[in-house]
Amino acid sequence: MLEDDAAQAETLAEWLHEAGHDVHVFGLARDLVRHVSRESFDTFLIDWMLPDQNGRDVLRWLRQDRGETAPAIFVTSRNTEEDIVNGLSAGADDYMIKPIRRRELLSRLEAIWRRNRLHEAGQEIIDAAPFRLDLKHRTVSRDGRPLENLTDKEFSLAVFLFQNLGRLLSRGHLLEAIWGLNATIPTRTLDTHISRLRKKLELYPANGFRLVPAYNYGYRLDQVERTA
Repeated sequence: MLEDDAAQAETLAEWLHEAGHDVHVFGLARDLVRHVSRESFDTFLIDWMLPDQNGRDVLRWLRQDRGETAPAIFVTSRNTEEDIVNGLSAGADDYMIKPIRRRELLSRLEAIWRRNRLHEAGQEIIDAAPFRLDLKHRTVSRDGRPLENLTDKEFSLAVFLFQNLGRLLSRGHLLEAIWGLNATIPTRTLDTHISRLRKKLELYPANGFRLVPAYNYGYRLDQVERTA
């Protein structure tokens, strides 16, 4: 959440925490920009008027420079039709005018996430040569040859990594996506699954991919030039 009004940020964060969501609050645009470079988020709530930069420019940077596709909602007191059009044109998925109401905020967020889930559910095949992931039948092939030894969690992890190709994903984001929002699992579980997935799929430059760790942070799946 990018919101410079401390009281407003505290209220919204409390509502979201009560609904079971993790929230990171930033009061300055530069703080969000710095964290986005090393952290991954699944939704952005952005105020328009900030001390160091306007929210519309921040969102444009996220969409155009970072290639960020996570849903974003403007939460602002700017209420003219032109403001709303400009906000949506900058890449926002929704626009809410202050004062914000708790149930409306949560409902709008759920509506956005529901649309995203429907979009992802409609995707049945991921083609990333030499890999092909069949989401309907939960199978993976490499160079046309089926790989049949993935567990259910390993397959889900592979799908999420390929859907976020080139994006640095935090450990927390990966754990929430694969094991659930409030997952309580040993800290090494993710690392073990990553290691097994790398070996089973052979995510190496010879196959055009590299699954790389970011020390004390998370992982990123990169597509590279095949070396063999």
